[in-house]
Amino acid sequence: MFKLKYILALFSTCMLNLAMAQADVYPAPAYKGLLFLKNATVHVGNGKVLENVTIKVSNGKIEAIAVNMPIPADDVKVFDAAGKHVYPGLILPNSTLGLVEVSSVRASADARELGELNTNIRSIVAYNTDSKVINTLKSNGILFANVVPEGGLISGTSSVVQLDAWHWEDAVVKMDGGVHFRMPSLLNRGGRGGRFRQAAPAADPMERIEAVKQFFREAKAWYQAPQHENTNLKFDAVKGLFDKKQKLFIHCSIVKEMLVAADFKKEFGFDVVIVGGSESFLIADMLKQLDMPVILAQSHALPTMEDDDVDQPYKTAVALQKAGVLYAIGDEDGQTRGRNLPFNAGTAVAYGLSKEEALQAITLNPAKILGVDAATGSIEVGKDANFVVSEGDILDMRSSKITMAFIQGRYLDLTDKHKQLDERYRKKYGLK
Repeated sequence: MFKLKYILALFSTCMLNLAMAQADVYPAPAYKGLLFLKNATVHVGNGKVLENVTIKVSNGKIEAIAVNMPIPADDVKVFDAAGKHVYPGLILPNSTLGLVEVSSVRASADARELGELNTNIRSIVAYNTDSKVINTLKSNGILFANVVPEGGLISGTSSVVQLDAWHWEDAVVKMDGGVHFRMPSLLNRGGRGGRFRQAAPAADPMERIEAVKQFFREAKAWYQAPQHENTNLKFDAVKGLFDKKQKLFIHCSIVKEMLVAADFKKEFGFDVVIVGGSESFLIADMLKQLDMPVILAQSHALPTMEDDDVDQPYKTAVALQKAGVLYAIGDEDGQTRGRNLPFNAGTAVAYGLSKEEALQAITLNPAKILGVDAATGSIEVGKDANFVVSEGDILDMRSSKITMAFIQGRYLDLTDKHKQLDERYRKKYGLK
């Protein structure tokens, strides 16, 4: 017993030292005044590329983009991006960022709640701005994330955050904008690699789905009632679905499940977003007709079905693009924690997307899906100055090197744990 306690104490000490290995990286202060980024190759995010232009930022907003723009001599910040590429801040559309630090350490995981219908659970209040994972994402150009709860049938609400903040109130960009329904699997046999398993006979998936529908019917009746004697937290949390202030994100993969998702849209009139959608390429035309966007899960994975092409996950984005479906590319790999998002988009380029289409799938498209495109997602006049500067192609892990990043015109500190450990051991072993 004593030996076990010693091992547990040693493990806890090691995890604490690991967590403290990164020095503090403080959020950048607001910059009031003018800021210029000159000589830039700007990838707008909407398919356009602007060569050798200057971006003028005033009090955190993009005020002008032009060639040969005059720059005042005094009281301005000027950054030279000659020979470099400027991209909109990338958006991670489905993530547990800030909710899970070390998945194997239970005390650092706060993404899951007990119960089945947890509509009143709000991921934003558990979001940890001090997570050491956050800074590693900024180093790859990711400046925004949709923080999503897990567990149950209805997991709760997600919120969009910017990744340079003191606390969650500073971080939030769009509060409680999505309600997340994790549909029970309707796959009757195991998928490739055991990714899906048949549900136990006692847990009829259609009965569970019907229970969710019944919940929404009751929530609709509650919403339509002129007044209430008492507050119902679960119903109150989803009232935005009925007045279009929220979207219903349905996590599902195969065609049968997405047809059920379409039934939710038809019966309740919700704005429905498919999350996962590994077989969305089979019904892309229907998804376009029903105006149901798709957030693709991890593309660096095996296909869902054994008779699918082994490279189908790489090709799905191309099929959705051709059909005109609004889609976003995600990165849900538990090991990379989202930082490979741009490289997943780069893989889609190898399978048929243009580079600007792939960039749009991780910038403007997710901004539209998440309802934040008025402020971010592209480098356009009137929007917040949210962009990153790379020495190479941001979609290519061989050449991408993020040298500068800005959120609302604030110049960010790109120090992260990986860089600090690299510097530490280079110094230890006398490496350059």
